[in-house]
Amino acid sequence: MFGKGLLQGLGITLKRMVGPNITEFYPEQKPNLPIRVRSSMGLQKDKCISCNMCAMACPNGVIKLTSEKGENNKKVLKSYHMDVGRCLFCGMCTEVCPTKALTVTQEYENAVYEPVDLKWDMIERAERKGKVE
Repeated sequence: MFGKGLLQGLGITLKRMVGPNITEFYPEQKPNLPIRVRSSMGLQKDKCISCNMCAMACPNGVIKLTSEKGENNKKVLKSYHMDVGRCLFCGMCTEVCPTKALTVTQEYENAVYEPVDLKWDMIERAERKGKVE
């Protein structure tokens, strides 16, 4: 009874030792993520028309945006803030966006030390990302 389980365990161990290595060397090699991975948000400020539909669609009330009247009496995006600590990354906000200004991205290195760093200024992030690329 005990010998059979022991032999099965040793068999699994030997297969893993001899088989292919499945370890990822993360910092040096970035993983290949599936297309459907949702781990961050991206905003294209110039596409946003400040319709506020994304904020209304969010089930957790994560999105807060403000706008002001600009040229030709059109709304212009003034600020766009997200509390990513409460975000589910469900994608409902991106689905209702009529101009596709808000997108779910595959950026996954979002770890922070302080909870206040989970409150993102999306306009600042978009400008910083534009300067890096």
